[in-house]
Amino acid sequence: MAGLDIVVIAFVVLVILVLFAGIKTVPQGYRYTVERFGRYTRTLEPGLNIIIPFIDKVGAKMNVMEQVLDVPTQEVITRDNASCAADAVAFYQVLNAAEAAYQVSDLQSAILNLTMTNIRSVMGSMDLDELLSNREIINDKLLHVVDEAVGPWGIKVTRVEIKDIQPPKDLVDAMARQMKAEREKRAQVLEAEGSRNAQILRAEGAKQSAILQAEGQREAAFRDAEARERLAEAEAKATKMVSEAIAAGDVQAINYFVAQKYTEAMAAIGTAPNSKIVLMPMEASSLIGSLGGIGAIAREVFGDGGNSPAPVRQVTPRTPPVRNPFDTTKQEG
Repeated sequence: MAGLDIVVIAFVVLVILVLFAGIKTVPQGYRYTVERFGRYTRTLEPGLNIIIPFIDKVGAKMNVMEQVLDVPTQEVITRDNASCAADAVAFYQVLNAAEAAYQVSDLQSAILNLTMTNIRSVMGSMDLDELLSNREIINDKLLHVVDEAVGPWGIKVTRVEIKDIQPPKDLVDAMARQMKAEREKRAQVLEAEGSRNAQILRAEGAKQSAILQAEGQREAAFRDAEARERLAEAEAKATKMVSEAIAAGDVQAINYFVAQKYTEAMAAIGTAPNSKIVLMPMEASSLIGSLGGIGAIAREVFGDGGNSPAPVRQVTPRTPPVRNPFDTTKQEG
C-alpha cells in the first residue's frame, strides 16, 4: 500500500504540473505568441488560454498598448548650411504581435534609429527660417515617412512631435537684431501713414472750412446787395413821391425834404467820434420854419379829426451879431 500511495501522489503531482504547463493567463494590453517546436503557431488573447504542455510554449510577450519613445537630441544641418540641435518624441502601437516579434529584432531601437534618420532628412531639406516657423509641417512629414517605414513590422506610429529646436547662439542674436529692425521699420511705416492721414484730414477740414466760409460770405454779400437794393428802391420811391409833390406845387413837401436832410446832417456832425465841441453859425428861423413845415405835413398825412390844419406862424427872432473874440475894437451899440 505504501508503494501504491507513492504512485498516486506522483500521478497527481504530474497532473498538476501538466495543468500548470498548459494553462496560460494573458493580462489585458498584451499578446503572447505560441511556438511549437520553435515555430510560430498562434497568438494568445487576453484572458485564460490553454496550450499543449511540453509541446507548445510562449514565445514573445508583446505590449499592444500605445507607447512613447524619447528621441535624443541630435545635430541637424539645414538647407542653408545652418547648424541646429533638435530632439523629438514618438508614439507607436503594436497592431500585429507576430510581425512585431518576428519581423524585426529589437523593436524600440529600430523605431528610434529610423525616426532620428528621418528627422535629419526632413529638417535638412528646409531653410532655418522655415524650420523654426513650420513645426506642424515637419511633424506631418515625419509621421508619414516613419509610419510608412514601420508598416511591415506590424507597428503603427501615431504621432511624431519635435520638442525643441536650438539654433546657434550667434544665429539667435542675429535673428533678434533682424526682428528688432523689422519691427522698427514697421513702426516707422505706421507712424508715417498716421502722419499722412492726419495731414489729409487737416487739409480736408481746411478745405471744408474755406468752402463754408466762402458760401457764408457769398450769402452775406447777396443779402447785403438785396438790402441795398431794397433801400435804393425805397429812396427812389420816396424821391419820386417828393418830386411829384414838388411838381404839383406843394411847398411843404420841399420843406419836409430839406428839413430831413438838414437834421440828418446835424445828427451825423453831432455823433462824430472826433468832435467834442461844435461852434458854427446857423439861422434858427430857417430850422424852426423847417420843423413847422414837417409838422404841417404830418397833420395833412395823419389828419386832425376832420379840421383843417392851422397855419404855422413863423417867428423871426432877432439874431445878435456874432462877435469875434480876438477883435479888440469897441463895437458901438
